[in-house]
Amino acid sequence: MIRHLVMWDVRGATRAEKDASIARLRHSFESLRGRIPGLLRLEIGVDTSRADYACDVVLFSEFASQAALDAYGTHPEHLRVKQELGDLRIARHQVDYTVED
Repeated sequence: MIRHLVMWDVRGATRAEKDASIARLRHSFESLRGRIPGLLRLEIGVDTSRADYACDVVLFSEFASQAALDAYGTHPEHLRVKQELGDLRIARHQVDYTVED
């Protein structure tokens, strides 16, 4: 199994604007459930610490295999989400790792 973690900072000059950006991001990614072969789990977490070094949002996802994660990268539904979100994200960090039983 492969875990795919992505963290973002999102646009917004005010807390309300950031919250709207986060809601859009959450809705877009949650729409992928059941549409991507090999995507076993998808969870969106929103930072509650408000620490100045914290990211706004994290995507936690698990894939059946590296091949499933690779296919996700070019899957039309994932590409749709990327297009929907456009320049909403201002910073992005990613970690992928293999989960050993």
